[in-house]
Amino acid sequence: MFQLSYSSRVLAGVIALAALASSGCGYALAGRGSFLPATIRVIAIPQLENQTTFLQVEQILTEKVRNEFIGRGKYQVVTEPAGADAVLSGIITGISVQPVAFTNLQLASRYLFTLTMSVKFSDAQTNEVFWTNDALTFREEYDLTGATATTTDNTNLGATFLDQERTSFDRISTDLARTIVTAILEAF
Repeated sequence: MFQLSYSSRVLAGVIALAALASSGCGYALAGRGSFLPATIRVIAIPQLENQTTFLQVEQILTEKVRNEFIGRGKYQVVTEPAGADAVLSGIITGISVQPVAFTNLQLASRYLFTLTMSVKFSDAQTNEVFWTNDALTFREEYDLTGATATTTDNTNLGATFLDQERTSFDRISTDLARTIVTAILEAF
């Protein structure tokens, strides 16, 4: 009886010590922390520039990045740099969509989507660069059940991808926006 009671006390002590040790470790959920200077409260996110042949991706992605910052709850997002503490600017430099899986009828059923862009996050008054990535690459595979593209030409395939699968690009842009904002907030 005494051993059980002693073992129980030792186990409870170990659990309590582990809880105390882990409570001050500084860990947080990935993607939810922010190490930006406290002076940054208003972030300007003007329309991203699109240097690709894919239409409207800059509009969709710009809106998703704005919403991701707003969703963090700490920042006011504006579209113009006037009055902002920081500015996020970006240029979409490349998009490719390649089939990676096919149905038994040899129709593409899964695609590899790759987007490259240049992103800069800087102080609105001093132009000091807080974070930059000139070759940010986002690559993800997505199932596209409604796509029926049978060509390997990226232009036609990309048009099919974006025209017929807007919901897929919506999901892709949400993931990409989360990647960008997390990289900026956790880079400090």
